[in-house]
Amino acid sequence: MYQTCSQMETNMVSALYRCTGLSSPISSSLLFTEGLYTSTSGVRMRTGTGKHTSASGIIYNGDWHEDKMHGRGTLHHPSGAVYEGEFQDNMYHGTGVYTFPDGTTYTGPFHKNKLEGEGAFTDTQGLVWVGGFQGKSAPGLKLQHKI
Repeated sequence: MYQTCSQMETNMVSALYRCTGLSSPISSSLLFTEGLYTSTSGVRMRTGTGKHTSASGIIYNGDWHEDKMHGRGTLHHPSGAVYEGEFQDNMYHGTGVYTFPDGTTYTGPFHKNKLEGEGAFTDTQGLVWVGGFQGKSAPGLKLQHKI
């Protein structure tokens, strides 16, 4: 026996359960203007490429996996800071560029939100300092000369 489905149903998954009479979890993909979501039993998870703006004004545009920033993307902070690069499990992880609110930049590898490895820091005068970064420290940075 079929049930009548409302065209004004607000929850797509509830509508599928109600209209089909299914009692087991179903999986569907819902396309929104801000990206692709997958839904299992009413739990929406971002996946693929999309944009998210938080209530605090943080804007992420990039790849998602299992509702986490994962892959390539750009994260804009309300302070003016911007990270563009690779993410893993909602963290800066891989190669990226972090631009601080004052315009200085770090270009290089990140490991779980920390500067990690050989990178370059460009200061407010445009001078480029290169060397090894270890979290918040960077012992032995050298000024890169333009020849």
